[in-house]
Amino acid sequence: MVHSSLHLAVTACLALAVSTAAPAAAQTADGTPNLSGGKVKVGVLTDIAGPTSMANGKGSVVAAQMAAEDFGAGLNVEVISADHSGKPDVGSQIAARWFDVDGVDAIADMQGSPIGFAVQNMAAQKSKIMLLSGSTSSDFSGKACSPLTVQWTVDTYNLAKGAAKSVIEAGGTKWYFLTVDQAYGHALTRDTSEQVKLNGGQVVGNSVFPPNTSDFASFLLTASSAGANVIAIAASSGDTVTALKQADEFGLSAKTKIVPLQSVLTDVHAVGLKIAHDAYEVSPFYWDRTPETRAWAEKFYAKAKQMPTGFHAGVYSSVAHYLKAVKATGTDDAPAVMKQMEKERVHDFFASDGYIREDRKMIHDMYLLQVKKPGENKGDWDLYNVVQTLPGESVNRPLSDSPCPLVKK
Repeated sequence: MVHSSLHLAVTACLALAVSTAAPAAAQTADGTPNLSGGKVKVGVLTDIAGPTSMANGKGSVVAAQMAAEDFGAGLNVEVISADHSGKPDVGSQIAARWFDVDGVDAIADMQGSPIGFAVQNMAAQKSKIMLLSGSTSSDFSGKACSPLTVQWTVDTYNLAKGAAKSVIEAGGTKWYFLTVDQAYGHALTRDTSEQVKLNGGQVVGNSVFPPNTSDFASFLLTASSAGANVIAIAASSGDTVTALKQADEFGLSAKTKIVPLQSVLTDVHAVGLKIAHDAYEVSPFYWDRTPETRAWAEKFYAKAKQMPTGFHAGVYSSVAHYLKAVKATGTDDAPAVMKQMEKERVHDFFASDGYIREDRKMIHDMYLLQVKKPGENKGDWDLYNVVQTLPGESVNRPLSDSPCPLVKK
């Protein structure tokens, strides 16, 4: 049983007026949408207070609330949230209570692949939808794909493909990996190593470290002595920030390309341009890319008091698309809603023409970003130059190579 303070510590509820907007065939006798419990309930399961709380956390809750405000008209929508504390068993307990007691229809964000894997089978058995923004292992759209789970934002394959090609073209040919000992860390190193070799590079070593490591000295010195000219960090925000700072302290940034493979805006903001400048990052979103991204980011900033990461933008986009599908079908029956989500393209500030493939990957463009040099920025959150647009199909695993059992061969 999950302690009530954990479940309710950060809970956001939003009730919107009920109307008769759903199609008549899916309505109840009194003309309202046919919703279990009379409402649509979305749970945001994330890291509220831990090392990735700036990249996901309360910002993901804000993003889901914004989607409910913008697309919940005609529905009774409730958004709740909880902190999984980075523990798969805690995440599973929360999800079980949400499904069995609280009537949650869909879970969004799901920060952390270990938590995502822990909850996915339960969600499938109970016919609930999972909208993954913060679970990034490519196995979610590969061998572990599930009919009611969509990987919305990024995965380790498209992060790897974009980073390997760009860094090797810039002269980074000998790669050493620092890999967090979690599912997504191993997947990120696996996928990136494969792309490094395909692009003519060489993997000269790999050090595996536990989550929340405070001292990277031995790993960084081992990488340097191995002759690496690229040190790739396969970790999430907390460990990435620590490793970046310590690499700079050892003077490695001046002679080695430091590549944070899953870096996000808030990581670079935390370490500053003096340390992070010129680093490459593959991202699904940058707040200052277009007028549309800037407009949404400003609304988000007013509520969250920080600029949004790609994970935040992905939570908004996925919840908005989900709610539109519920309205179109007039039901929260998961298979019917998922079928509608597959049918409709995604047109928003996050994805100009996105779509859900049969492997349950939402296909959208990605962007190669490069951190600005000190003095190039025009403000506190002006951190990147957009170097290149990476078309969605080109940067994702081809369906012909997919191990997902849902893909028809």
